[in-house]
This record gives sequence, structure tokens and C-alpha cells, in this order.
Amino acid sequence: MINTHIYDTDADVVRLVQVTDPHLFKDEKGELLGINTQASFAQVLHEIKASSYEYELVLATGDIVQDSSEEAYLRFCQSIQQLDKMVFWLPGNHDFQPKMFSILNQENGNISPKKHILVGKKWQIVMLDSQVFGVPHGELTPYQLDWLDTKLKEYPDRYALIVLHHHILPTHSAWLDQHNLRNAHELLNILSHYDYVKGIVYGHIHQAVNGLWHGYKVMATPSTCIQFKPDSNVFSLDLLQPGWREIELHTDGTIHTQVHRIKQATFLPNMHEEGY
Repeated sequence: MINTHIYDTDADVVRLVQVTDPHLFKDEKGELLGINTQASFAQVLHEIKASSYEYELVLATGDIVQDSSEEAYLRFCQSIQQLDKMVFWLPGNHDFQPKMFSILNQENGNISPKKHILVGKKWQIVMLDSQVFGVPHGELTPYQLDWLDTKLKEYPDRYALIVLHHHILPTHSAWLDQHNLRNAHELLNILSHYDYVKGIVYGHIHQAVNGLWHGYKVMATPSTCIQFKPDSNVFSLDLLQPGWREIELHTDGTIHTQVHRIKQATFLPNMHEEGY
């Protein structure tokens, strides 16, 4: 249990918020493709805090920082403190793990390094590291797969939500799908032994997806900064606004979820950019 966080509640529904891909910079005025990522992240947090949605935990699913800077990781911690909820995180392809782990692995304030969460009476959340250092695509190591298998085997009385950074379902964008989770078949092989796995959630693709993958509910969530245009074979940005996802885990194993985008501000990218 040393690596497991327990959130005990008798409520019939456990509610989560997912934020993903902030891409923060050392300079708080830093921009990614024309958008000030600190300002857009702050706006997302402001609107989450102002909403009437009552939730228990926050999942931050990678690409926290764009430039590997210690200052950006520290500002992420300072910014997300305002939500006053426990925050669980995992790395994305842009994260620099040595600095990320040295700052976010210290369990202080509302930031937790734990990757296995028991929530309520009926659910567990398993957070996986899909980063392959130095490249955009993802892969789950044998250690990650074995650890997932161990946790699922250990708690057969709990439904499971699997969380990672890289995407599994095709986006129908050739440039983006080459950066997917390369060994999704190995993940599927593990999951297929456990009929109580109910959902998979990730970030990375900077767009909203609600779909099915071999019977599993799959959810991708908009970035808190730039958005990628779906169904585009070449790199293309979207004018949709930054957002976040709400997730409800019910005691009967069902998942209800909704994506929200900011409404109290507008962030427009530089549409002439051809990549990043």
C-alpha cells in the first residue's frame, strides 16, 4: 500500500477533473504557437474553480512543461494549489523527468507522486508512464505493464480507470498518429484478463475524443493551451478554446464524462505555424 493513495468516501459517485498538456515555460510570458500557455492554464483553473462541479481529485496527464525548466514545474505547482484538491500526475513526451520528479515527487501541498489511487468503495485509478525519452511517440515498458498487471490482480473487487499520456485511438491525422502509443497491443493483452477495467483516459492529442477501443471507454481531453485540428493529415491548429474534462465514476461501473472549454476568455493561436 506504500505506493497507493486511498481516498475513502461512501458517496455513490466519485468525481474527477482532468487537465492536460499545459506546456508551461520558464518565462511566464512564454508562448506556444502564439498562445501564452501560463495565461491559458490560469484561465482553465479559474473556470474550474468557479464552476459548480464538486470533485474529489485532479489528474494531470503530462506535457506539464515545454522547455524542461524547473521554474515552469514550480509554477505548475503554485498555480494548481488554488484548486485545493489532491493532484496526481504523470509525464508526457515533452516533460523532463529528472526535474519533474525532483519537484513533483515531494508529497507536499496538494501534489502527490503516487500512481495508484483507490477511490471510494468500488474504483481504482492506475496511472502509467508512456514516455520514451527524446521522441514524441509513446511506449509502455515491461515494468509498467507488469506493474499494471499486478495492481489489477491485487484489486479484483474494484473497477479500473487507466490513465496515460499517449493516445490509443487513431486521430485520422497522419502527422499526429505517428506519435501514438506504439505497443497498445501489449496494453490490450494485459487488460483483456480483467473484465473490471472500464475506461482509459489520456491527453497528448490536444483535442476531445470520446470513443470505444475493444470495448473500453476511451477519453482524450483538450489541452489547456493550443488545440490540434482533427482529421488533418498535415500539422494544423484549431480555433477551439482550451479545456478540461470532468469524469464521474459510479458504483455500478459506469463512467459519465463531459468536456468543458473556457468561456470567459479567448485564446487564438498563430494559424500560420507549421509545427512545433
